[in-house]
Amino acid sequence: MENEAVKDAIVYVIDDDEGARQSLEFLIDVAGIRVRSFSSADAFLQSAPPLARACIVTDVRMPGMSGIDLATRMSERDGGAPVIVITGHADVPLAIQAMKAGAADFIEKPFDDETILSAIRTALARSGEEEEVQSRRREVLSRIETLSGREREVVDGLVEGKANKVIAIDLDISPRTVEVYRANAMMKMQARTLSDLVRMMTIATIV
Repeated sequence: MENEAVKDAIVYVIDDDEGARQSLEFLIDVAGIRVRSFSSADAFLQSAPPLARACIVTDVRMPGMSGIDLATRMSERDGGAPVIVITGHADVPLAIQAMKAGAADFIEKPFDDETILSAIRTALARSGEEEEVQSRRREVLSRIETLSGREREVVDGLVEGKANKVIAIDLDISPRTVEVYRANAMMKMQARTLSDLVRMMTIATIV
């Protein structure tokens, strides 16, 4: 499971302290995880690196954008990477602020190697799971786009738990016509059962 979490993954280290940045970069590299470092959050964002199967380890206090501001930016961004905030100035209010900003973890310096590596592996596992969910969502949305307007109306009725006869009354068509639209929609959505269809439509609403 651990190997799967770090496979094809990457960690972005962001710290204005060159010594701390290089030390952390070396630790992660030795652990067999791809790593790339930046001297500031602004430099990181300007480079626009790929965020799929990635996590960010950032210092909290830096010139320009802070680590907490970066965590907020990532949490608000579709497909943003989980952020681990590290600091030598930890206190309870700052930790709460980091978590509210969407940080995946908050670690106080000095920390031992296993503490930070464990946090990174956990964040990468989360990132991989979220990427799979978003990939599945994109696939479902592409199938939904193939539905005609009437097929989509029938599907929406089915997802709401309505019987064919009720949908027929709502749309002012015959129950037999509803069955035809339903069959066509199931085929286009590649849903074997009504439960499959409901599950897909639920996935499509994930933000």
